[in-house]
Amino acid sequence: MNMTDEEFDLLDELYFVQHFDYLKETMGWAEDRLLATLDSLYKKSFIKCLKGPDDEIFEIESLQDLGKEMYFLATKKGLMAHNGRL
Repeated sequence: MNMTDEEFDLLDELYFVQHFDYLKETMGWAEDRLLATLDSLYKKSFIKCLKGPDDEIFEIESLQDLGKEMYFLATKKGLMAHNGRL
C-alpha cells in the first residue's frame, strides 16, 4: 500500500503513543493537514487511535471531530509499511 511523504513523516513520530497536541507542535503543521493525514493513516490501518495512553478506540467515523483530543500509535502494519516491508 502506497504511503505519501506526509504519512511517512508522521509515522516517524508514532513509534510511541503521542497526543495530538504533541504531534501538532512537533510537526508544525496546520490542524487540518494533521487531522487529514492522521485520518488517511487510520483508514489504511497504519495507526491506532486512543482516548488515553492505554485506551484504544476501535471504530471512528472521522478524526476531524475528535482527533484533537486523542492519542495515536503506529500499528504493526504501519510500522512494516514505514520500514518498506509491506
